[in-house]
Amino acid sequence: MIKRKEDKSKKVMFRQGDVMLVKVDKRPATSVVGAKDNGRIILAYGEVTGHAHAIMQNEAEIYVEGTRRFLEVCFEKPAHLKHEEHATIVIPPGTYEVLQQREYSVLTQMSRQVID
Repeated sequence: MIKRKEDKSKKVMFRQGDVMLVKVDKRPATSVVGAKDNGRIILAYGEVTGHAHAIMQNEAEIYVEGTRRFLEVCFEKPAHLKHEEHATIVIPPGTYEVLQQREYSVLTQMSRQVID
């Protein structure tokens, strides 16, 4: 059996629509617990449909540090990132920075968050 060395330089990432989770070593010590919505951690809301990229709050915790957000899946079981229009993604235990895709308009010369 061949054992392969794990390449620690490669980042672990998960993406669902316009939301991306990037694994980090730890969250900032100054981050604070973020808000929840009816028992869910909402990573992004849909602009038109009202759908949301969400994880049940009993599966993880969300932290906020300024404009940055961090998701901690700190239990023995993975968390499930769900959205009505995308396949569910299983997120293993760990700490992840939550990023939302941005787009740039040449006409307005401004960027904005992409809304799924």
